[in-house]
Amino acid sequence: MTNFTPSPDHAAAFRAALGLFTTGVTIVTAKSMRGPLAMTVNSFTSVSLDPPLILWCPAKISARHDAFVAAKHFAVHLLCDDQIDIARSFARQGEDFSNLECRQDFHGVPVIEPCLARFDCTTEQIVDAGDHSIVLGRVHRVTAHEGRPLTFHAGRFGGFDSTT
Repeated sequence: MTNFTPSPDHAAAFRAALGLFTTGVTIVTAKSMRGPLAMTVNSFTSVSLDPPLILWCPAKISARHDAFVAAKHFAVHLLCDDQIDIARSFARQGEDFSNLECRQDFHGVPVIEPCLARFDCTTEQIVDAGDHSIVLGRVHRVTAHEGRPLTFHAGRFGGFDSTT
């Protein structure tokens, strides 16, 4: 058992404890001044059904942060359990879409196909939140498919067995 008060001295332990929460894995895409841009994100959640709102949180230290918070439109893609390579690729870099089935929507946002679900959004608000920004998005269209989600737990990707 570990017990501590979060502080800069315990940043690694705090991050490790947060990583014990199993999350889904998403790719957020947007159009940037340099072209299509993507980022692997696990800080995604629903906010409201009426109006339909979601949020996600890019780290301010990311080289892609400013482009994403400046984007008026973005898409959140929930990944399937067989899309680990896509998640790893966009965790490292955000501009190489060459190995993907991808098209642009009518706002120029790159859309990755296939995926478990996709939420096409307009940026509603950006909130400063410590070392991250909170991007609140209004969902305009949803595309959903059958499949099993890709998950992330304790620094590792995995799947979810829905039969149990």
